[in-house]
Amino acid sequence: MTVRETNRWYGVSAIALLAAAVGTIVGSPVTLLAGVIGVAFAAYARTATPPATEFELTRVVSDPGPQPGDNVLVEVTVENTGAKTAPDLRVVDGVPESLRVVSGSPRLGTALRPGKKAVFAYTVEAVRGEHTFDPAQVLARDFSGAVEHEFELADETTITCMPQLETTAEDVPLREQTIRHTGLLATREGGSGIEFFATREYRSGDPLSRIDWNRKARTGELTTVEFREEQTATVVLVVDVRSNAYLSHDADDPGAVEHAVRATGDAFSALLDNGDRVGIAAFGPDELWLSPGTGAYHRAEARELLSNANAFSQNPPEGTFYSTLKLRWLRRRLPADAQVVFFSPLCDPFAPEVARRLDASGHAVTVISPDSTNDTTTGQRLAWAERQQRMQSLRSAGIRVVDWNTDDSLGVTLVRANRRWRR
Repeated sequence: MTVRETNRWYGVSAIALLAAAVGTIVGSPVTLLAGVIGVAFAAYARTATPPATEFELTRVVSDPGPQPGDNVLVEVTVENTGAKTAPDLRVVDGVPESLRVVSGSPRLGTALRPGKKAVFAYTVEAVRGEHTFDPAQVLARDFSGAVEHEFELADETTITCMPQLETTAEDVPLREQTIRHTGLLATREGGSGIEFFATREYRSGDPLSRIDWNRKARTGELTTVEFREEQTATVVLVVDVRSNAYLSHDADDPGAVEHAVRATGDAFSALLDNGDRVGIAAFGPDELWLSPGTGAYHRAEARELLSNANAFSQNPPEGTFYSTLKLRWLRRRLPADAQVVFFSPLCDPFAPEVARRLDASGHAVTVISPDSTNDTTTGQRLAWAERQQRMQSLRSAGIRVVDWNTDDSLGVTLVRANRRWRR
């Protein structure tokens, strides 16, 4: 708590005495009266007492556990619990730095009589993580404004925003695998499955259920029906969280990294629901690695990482990034049979180089690139053209690239991409 003088009336006494003297000398009643009034106000200001600080603050949020991107209404009530009127009360609520106010104002200026309440409200946009409100900063002044009290009013309030990992992007693009675990990833090999693949000559030991008895009745030949074999996939979702990747195309856009992290949650849930083994890694200064796995506990681990891990912060990392060492670190951890889905805005020449090196190491790579470019200025149009060239170079190297306009849902974008690749 701080009490200080505002110096609002600084110099008034001298001016008032001067006006009174001039009024007396020249015989001007108006000037004399102005001087007397000024002296009276200055004297009152000097005898002013510090304003009261007996207030209570209550803060209520509409949803303490929102999803990323949801709007949360915050309603703040300030009550004068003392016996004195507060003629000049100013309140600034302690909005967490990571939450953006999208409507209303977290500020209040009012006068408040004893026992009365003042209410103000504003709306914030939820982002991943746990966000605790700071105490509200309050400034109270007396009637003269000569003395002010600065103090805090606290009310413990926390918004916890953890993605539910709901499947909104069901058609996650995967490449063919060489592993031999039955699952949902279609291959170009015949075996057990549900989709017809081909017929071949009967071999001793083939199951009777797979013999083409209709053909046997027509031609007398014994043939075996093969179905398109389906296998599980081992997938690692890698998010580009280098400082260069923290781009946004306008002030209201949460940014490429935030889009990528949300998309990682969608893809993780979809692949896990399909029975695949899924892991998560961050490609940036802060190490983050979740080995591929399955099950409810694995889902909970991923949800915690995507919500609170430092590597997925809303702010660009400040640590030193050694690109070659980090790429080597990632390659050592990738299982031999794992394929990679790389989320990156492809903002610089090194991002496509990461995809090419991983692909060359035997890990089939698919790039999902949130578009954070714009075309307002010449520089922005140049950045757009450079990104287009990087995507084309990856496609020429046989690497699949999904150009994701973040105004569209990821699920719709992936359906369109898979439709093109299946032609």
